Amino acid sequence: MRKATITRNTAETRIEVAIDLDGTGTYDNRTGVGFFDHMLDQLSRHSLIDMTIRATGDLHVDDHHTIEDTGIAIGQALTKALGDKTGIRRYGNFLLAMDDALVRAALDLSGRPYLV
Repeated sequence: MRKATITRNTAETRIEVAIDLDGTGTYDNRTGVGFFDHMLDQLSRHSLIDMTIRATGDLHVDDHHTIEDTGIAIGQALTKALGDKTGIRRYGNFLLAMDDALVRAALDLSGRPYLV
C-alpha cells in the first residue's frame, strides 16, 4: 500500500498529512486558509490521491508559515508513500486547458535537489 502519514511541528505550525496514492480522490483538508483548502481539495480530487490534512498555524500573523509547512509535509508524505519508486517513471508533464487558464506541470521524481 502506498500510504504515508507525516507530522510536522515548528514554532509557528502543527501539521498532519495523511495520503493514499492509490485512493479515489477523497479529501478532508482543514488548514484555516479557505482558498488553500480549496486548491488542496482539487489536487486530491483530480489526482485521485486520498488526502487528509490538519494544520494550525500563526494565522494571526499571516498564512505564509501554514502554507509553506503544509507544502513541505505533503512533499515528505509523497516521498515516503512512493518508497523505492518501483514502477514510477522519473519524468512527467501535463497540460490542461481549464476555463480561461492553461495549467502546466512538470515533475522530476529523481530525488536530486539540483543537476550539475
